[in-house]
Amino acid sequence: MADELEAIRQLKARYCRFLDAKDADGWRSVFSDDVVVKLDMAVTTGGADPMTAPPVEGADNFVPMVLASLENAATMHHCHTPEITLTSPVTATGIWAMEDWIIFGNGNGNELHGAGHYHETYEKQDGSWRIKSLHLSRTILRVTGGS
Repeated sequence: MADELEAIRQLKARYCRFLDAKDADGWRSVFSDDVVVKLDMAVTTGGADPMTAPPVEGADNFVPMVLASLENAATMHHCHTPEITLTSPVTATGIWAMEDWIIFGNGNGNELHGAGHYHETYEKQDGSWRIKSLHLSRTILRVTGGS
């Protein structure tokens, strides 16, 4: 069991590193082909409307969409304090505290700094854990700079 939990922690570490490095192939490798992603576009605490974007289905849709939006940006994604539960030998759930900081390269000084939680499910495929679903909820969202 401890080995499986560590494998999922390593998976999430690669998620952050590959995303910040803009490593498309590496980042694609952390997701199942049929991943479903939901992103809250506003703070979701205190009764606030999370403004959840429509789900993005499939890694081949999600990965290029995100990387294109970050093409000229410097990014920092940190995930910590995982709560991981193995639900079967090949499935698991997890919640991770997260912080992100994005400095957009548009020359306007635009930045996004946020925090929240990743709510995820995992599936072990061909001996390796993959992210099967991801829902990002936010507790802090600050956008500054530019016009």
